[in-house]
Amino acid sequence: MSALAIVFMIISMLTIWGGLALALIHLSRHPEKTDDDVIEPAHSL
Repeated sequence: MSALAIVFMIISMLTIWGGLALALIHLSRHPEKTDDDVIEPAHSL
């Protein structure tokens, strides 16, 4: 492999793995809300 190919491989790996790491950090700080988290008001008859 040439030096240019190695540089592009490192850049692409950092882009993909860095994006994955940022997504995991974001999800750990701001978890998605599920239906279990929603409190529904009581219905009066």
